[in-house]
Amino acid sequence: MSWIASPAQLKRRGVLGMNRRNIMLIGQHNDRRRFPLVDDKLKTKQLAEEAGIAAPGLISLIQYQHQVRRIEQLLAEHSCFCIKPAKGSGGKGILVIHDHDNQNYFKPNNQSVSLPELKRHLSNILAGLFSLGGQPDKAIIESLIHFDNRFARYSFEGVPDIRIIVFRGYPVMAMMRLSTEASDGKANLHQGAVGVGLHIDNGKAAYAVQFDKPVAEHPDTGQALDQLVIPEWRKLLVMAARCYEITGLGYLGVDIVLDAHQGPMLLELNARPGLAIQIANNVGLEQRMSQLQTVIPQNLSPLDRVSAVQQLFQSS
Repeated sequence: MSWIASPAQLKRRGVLGMNRRNIMLIGQHNDRRRFPLVDDKLKTKQLAEEAGIAAPGLISLIQYQHQVRRIEQLLAEHSCFCIKPAKGSGGKGILVIHDHDNQNYFKPNNQSVSLPELKRHLSNILAGLFSLGGQPDKAIIESLIHFDNRFARYSFEGVPDIRIIVFRGYPVMAMMRLSTEASDGKANLHQGAVGVGLHIDNGKAAYAVQFDKPVAEHPDTGQALDQLVIPEWRKLLVMAARCYEITGLGYLGVDIVLDAHQGPMLLELNARPGLAIQIANNVGLEQRMSQLQTVIPQNLSPLDRVSAVQQLFQSS
């Protein structure tokens, strides 16, 4: 598919645009009263815990400035951790630390962050610098994901994650986001991460892009991307499908990470998932959803919904 095309051509290929996403999906299928369940990562973590869905462990919740002043004591026993704003979006404000000596904290690329810089970052989070609408926020400090060595050459100085789009409880599209040097070790497509589209039926690579352009290899490691296969794929799809019940949101982005020791873990949920996943898959979302609505019955269990989409979207 060529992404330099007229609106009419893209529509014929089932490519979903921002306006139709907002009106047709978010407006019709997502009750705004339920947005706080996913806009606040702390509430999402609590939902996952109640539903028995694995998520990274909570080390500390920073809500007040006096906690920032003694952060070195709070983190003294934790060699690695991730700091993120509870109400942040697009990866903004996330700081990953893989080692420290209580005065200097080291990112995955070994870049040093001083203690005053760490405290300033936390203060900025509390002030709402990274939050939706600039509202005052909280800082979540989580256990760091243990990198799965099966993806060692697929990612650069960062843990890859998997985004699954769920429509009315059915997983309809997925991709893995691989960090690069350009993305500063973050799995963020807009910052230069590689997006690898995944076949829904088997979790194998279908297509790959960086900066919206097709790529065959990881730009930093040279690893061929068409060899990528996600282990425990059906387990990930069921986890994503279950998030429909726990949130009540009909159009949902489910972000999952694979921990080397604990397997799939829910990273976060998104009530307004972006549309770049279409480029990573070289397939339009509207096309997938149209197929789903004409074939698949409603009121199935998460397991049955996953079986249905794996049958419907069989790869050739």
